[in-house]
Order: sequence, then structure tokens, then C-alpha cells
Amino acid sequence: MHGPAPASRTEAQPSTTPLPAAGTRSWALPQPRKWLLVAALLCAAVVVLGLTVQLIPGDTAAELGVDQDLSLHHAAALTAVAMGINLLFGPVAGLLLIGAASLSIWLLRRDLPKAVAFGLVACSGWAASETFKLIFARQRPNPTLLFDPLAPETGFNSFPSGHVCFAVALAFALCFLARGTRWAKAVAIAGAFAAVAVAWSRLYVGVHYPTDVVASFPAAGAAVVLTAGLWNRLAPRVLEQLPLLSRQSLRN
Repeated sequence: MHGPAPASRTEAQPSTTPLPAAGTRSWALPQPRKWLLVAALLCAAVVVLGLTVQLIPGDTAAELGVDQDLSLHHAAALTAVAMGINLLFGPVAGLLLIGAASLSIWLLRRDLPKAVAFGLVACSGWAASETFKLIFARQRPNPTLLFDPLAPETGFNSFPSGHVCFAVALAFALCFLARGTRWAKAVAIAGAFAAVAVAWSRLYVGVHYPTDVVASFPAAGAAVVLTAGLWNRLAPRVLEQLPLLSRQSLRN
């Protein structure tokens, strides 16, 4: 009698094909192929706007007229909305919102990398805003020149708007979370609407010029693109060095 046929060498030899890093795809952020170029172009747009308002005589005075016109036509309902937005998208409430959302992602989805990525993207708008504020140091609209100053602010930190930058970055962060789900389109529309509403509120309250809020969109966009590009390149390497994150990615 013949014994059982020996196992083939192919079956006996373990596979030597390297496996992809576990979990890296599940929390990779969307990014343009040439993300550095895109970010540079968006930053260039902000710089052009910033130089324009500083070099063109009479530009600030003309923009102040927009704030003054809005200040003359305040209505109780609109004022309540604008002041609510002012509070909700401010630094304190914004940080609490990001912290609560990131903690929920970590505890409910058990996905710490995704929670960290969400927080970084959402905060990137503030980082961009503070950077450009230091570069251009544009003085805020003078509240004494407004008919009804709702939240008087002074200082050389008008360009761009931190509130709008945060709103734009938060919208991107939420879109990244919702991508691939049935809520993706609704979240994108709601995020865009919220960003525009925040931009309107900063003019209505009288603490920014129109170019401040316009520049906030490319400024925050550049920050999000840079954050996504750097995250996708550096996070997998960090993940490999942290056993806890690696185990969580495998479970997810």
C-alpha cells in the first residue's frame, strides 16, 4: 500500500509576500494626488487677498461700509442666530465640541486613530487662521463706527476669520467621517451651509471685513489638505510603533 502523497512544496512553504500594514486603509484621509501643490496654491490665494487689502488704498474703508450697512439693519431673530453662532464656533465651545466628538469616536467606534485624525483636521483651521493673522496683522473693524456693535472686538487679528476657518475645517472633518455612508451627501451640504452661515454671522456681528471671511475658505482648505497629506504619510509609521493602536486597527 502506498502512503499518503507528500504535501507539495508550495503548500508546505509559508507565503513570503508581505502583507499591507493592518488598519491603515480604514482611517486614511482623502487627499488630492498633488496635495502639496494644492495646498501651496490655496495659501497663495490667501496671500494675494491679504496683500490686496493692504496695498489698495481705500479698500478697508469700502469694506467697512458693508459692516455698517448690516449694523443698520439688525433684527432680533437674526441677531440671536448670529450671536449663537458666535458662541458655538468660538474657541472654547469649539474645543469642547471637538473633544466630545473625538472621545465619542474613540469610545463608541473603538477607533483611536480615527478620533485623532478627526481632531487634527478639525483643529487645522485654527492653526491656519492664527498663522495668517500673525503675517498680515490686519486691524479689526472699529466698533465705534458701527451703529449697533454686537460683540465689540479690537486688535490686529482680523485677517482671516478664526470662526470661519474652524467651521470649514470642521465641515471637512465631518465629511471625512461620513464618507462611504448614506449620510455623506447630507453632511457635505450641511457643512457647506454652516460655513457660509458662520461667514455671514462674522459680518453681521461686525467683527470682520468681507475679505477676512472670503480668505478663510482657502486658508482652512490649505490646512485640511496639508493635514491629510501629512497624516497619510506619517500616521502609518507611528501606528506600527504603537502596539495598542495596531491591535485596535486589527479589530476594526
